[in-house]
Amino acid sequence: MRAHDIETLVSVGRPALSSDCAFAVYATSRPDIAADRAVGQLWRVDLPDGTPRRLTRGVADRAPRLSPDDATIAFLRADARGRTQVFLVPAGGGEPVQVTDQAGGVTDLSWSPDGTRLAFTARVVEPGRYGTVEGRDAAAEPPRRITGIRWHANGHGYLDRPAHLFVIDAPAADAEPFYEPAPDVVTPEKRVVASTPQQLTEGATSWSGVAWTADGSELVSLPDVIEDRVADLRSRVVAVAVDGGVQREVLGTAANLSIDEVGVAPDGAIFLRGNDVGDSGLDFVAPGTAVWLLDVDGPRPLTDPETIDLGEVGSHLSFDGDDVLVQDRTRGRVRLLRVTRGGVVAEVFGGDVEVTGHAAAGGRIVAAVATPESAGELLLLDGVTGRALTDLGAAARERGIVVPEEREITGRDGYPVHGWVAVPEGEGPFPVILQIHGGPYASYGVHLFDETQVLVDAGYAVVYSNPRGSAGYGRPHGRSIRQAMGTLDYFDVIDFFDGVVAADPRLDGERVGIQGGSYGGYMTAWVIAHDHRFAGAIVERGFLDPVAFPGTSDIGSFFGQEYVGTDPARVAAQSPMAVVDDVRTPTLVLHSELDFRCPIEQATRYYAALKHNGVDAEMLIFPGEDHELTRAGRPRHRVQRFEAVLDWWARHLPVA
Repeated sequence: MRAHDIETLVSVGRPALSSDCAFAVYATSRPDIAADRAVGQLWRVDLPDGTPRRLTRGVADRAPRLSPDDATIAFLRADARGRTQVFLVPAGGGEPVQVTDQAGGVTDLSWSPDGTRLAFTARVVEPGRYGTVEGRDAAAEPPRRITGIRWHANGHGYLDRPAHLFVIDAPAADAEPFYEPAPDVVTPEKRVVASTPQQLTEGATSWSGVAWTADGSELVSLPDVIEDRVADLRSRVVAVAVDGGVQREVLGTAANLSIDEVGVAPDGAIFLRGNDVGDSGLDFVAPGTAVWLLDVDGPRPLTDPETIDLGEVGSHLSFDGDDVLVQDRTRGRVRLLRVTRGGVVAEVFGGDVEVTGHAAAGGRIVAAVATPESAGELLLLDGVTGRALTDLGAAARERGIVVPEEREITGRDGYPVHGWVAVPEGEGPFPVILQIHGGPYASYGVHLFDETQVLVDAGYAVVYSNPRGSAGYGRPHGRSIRQAMGTLDYFDVIDFFDGVVAADPRLDGERVGIQGGSYGGYMTAWVIAHDHRFAGAIVERGFLDPVAFPGTSDIGSFFGQEYVGTDPARVAAQSPMAVVDDVRTPTLVLHSELDFRCPIEQATRYYAALKHNGVDAEMLIFPGEDHELTRAGRPRHRVQRFEAVLDWWARHLPVA
C-alpha cells in the first residue's frame, strides 16, 4: 500500500436494521485526495442475499436512523454552508428533504417512538460569532470571558458553543420542496425547512445523547457543566420533557460514574455504558467501562470492568429483546457480546475482527467490522459466524496488503507481551521500525492499518505491541503504569522488540528506527533518551512536557495529574523533557497546529531543546490540523505526512 492508497480505506459506520429484518442501511466513508476530505454516502442492502445499492449521493452522508415504521431514514449531511443538518430520505431511495437549519450544526439525532418527531442535539452559537454575521471574521469577534477550568476541546475549539436538546416535527419524505423566491420589491424570506424546532435546554451547559423514553414524553441525556475550580469526571443523567423542557434527575453524581452513553430499551429500562471514577471523581486510568442497568436502587453493573472493556472508540449499545449488545476490546480484537439483565455474558461474534458498529431486530444482527484486509465490511451474523454483505476491502487488497504476524514475547520480569510484526515479501534482512501506539490506554489491533502498510511497502519490517498500560488485557494491565510511566511500559516495548528481532532472521537488528504518536510520541522520546541504538526517531503529537500540560491541553485539568502525579520529583522522573539532554538520536518532530490534546507547545519546546543540544532534528507542522491528523486529517495532508515520514527514513534508515 502506497500513501495515495488511503483512498481505498473504506470504513462502515454504525448500521441500521429494519424491524422486519428485511434490509439494512449503513454509511461508508473514505479519504478522497481530489476532494481533500472524507466522502461517503448511505447504502441499502436487502437481506439476506441482496446486493448493496447507493441510496444517497451527498458528499459525506452519515449516521442513518430508521423511522419506527421503516419507511424513512433520517441522517446527517452538511448543508450549502458546510453546517451539519438533519435530512430525511425514503427508505427505498429518493431526493432527501432538509429538516433542520441550525447555525451551529447538528451533532446527534433520534426518532420518537411514534415516528412523528425527531430529537437532536445542536450547537448554539452566540450571535456575532462563527460567521453568524456576514463579513465579520473571527478576528473581529469580541473577547471570550473564561471562568471555568475547561475552555477548549481538540477538534472543536472554544467551548462557547454548547450543544442543546431540540425536538422537531418530522416532515413527510415526499413533501413539496421549497423554491428560491424570484426577485421582488419585497423579497419574501427564504424558507429552507418545514418547521422550527423547539429548543428544550439553554445556557452554558452542553448536552450529549438523545435517547427517548419508551412513552416518548422525555429525552434522557447527559449534561456537561464546566467545573469552576476542581475537575470532576462524574456524570449526571437527566430526563428532559419534550413538551416544556422540565428536567428531572435520573442519576446524580453520588453514583461516581463517568458515563459515555445512555440507552433506553424498548420496555423503558435504562442502560448506561460508563465507568466508576471513585469518590475523587477523577480515577479514569484504565477506566474499565462496563454496562450498567439503572434499577430503582441505583445503577447495577452487568459486566465485569476488570476483565471486559467496553470503552473502544465507536462502542455503543443496541438492544435485542431484553438483552443488550456491546463491543468488548480484547487482545487487539473487538468482539460483540450479548449481556442479559441478570449479568450473563456470551460472545455473539469474534475472531480476527474489530466490531465497529451493530444493530439487531427480530432475531437478526448486522455488524460493521474491520479486518486485517479491510477497513470496513457489513456482516450478517448467523450464530457465531458472519456472512459478508459487502466487499469494500477489494480495492485495498488489489493495491497490496501484508497481513501482520502475531507474536507473544516473555519480558524481563516474566510478563507476557503481545503484539505483531509485519514484514515485506522476501528473505531480507530488512531494516526494522519500532512503532508505538497512542493512549496509553488504547491498543494496536488486527484491522488494516495504513501506517504499518505504507512502511512495509517501502521495504521496512514493522514491530508493534500492546505493552502494560494498553487496553484489552484487563484493568491491572492498564493501571500498572499509573504514576510510573516510562517503567514497565518501557521494558515491555523494548523487550518485545528485542525478542521479535532476535527470533526472526528476516529482521536486521543493526538497522533500526523508532516512531510513535501521542503517548507513542511520549514513549519514543523516552526510549531515545535511554537507548541510543536507533538510526532515527519520529516523535509525533507527543505528550512530552507534563509540567506544561495542565495549562494548555484540553484534558489538562486531570490527565497528567492522574498519570504522572503532582509531586515535582515524580513528574520529572517520568518526563521526556527532563531527560531531553540525553538524546543523541536524529529526530523528526511532527505536530499539528490546532492540536489541543497535546498542544503544539509540547512539540516546539522539545524541538528547541534538541536543537540547543546539537541533535540532528527537524520539525514539521501541519496547518489547520488537530490531534487526529493521521486518522481524520485532510487526505492531502495525510499523504504529505507519509511522504515526510518516508523521506526521513530514506535519509536516516535507507533500505538496502
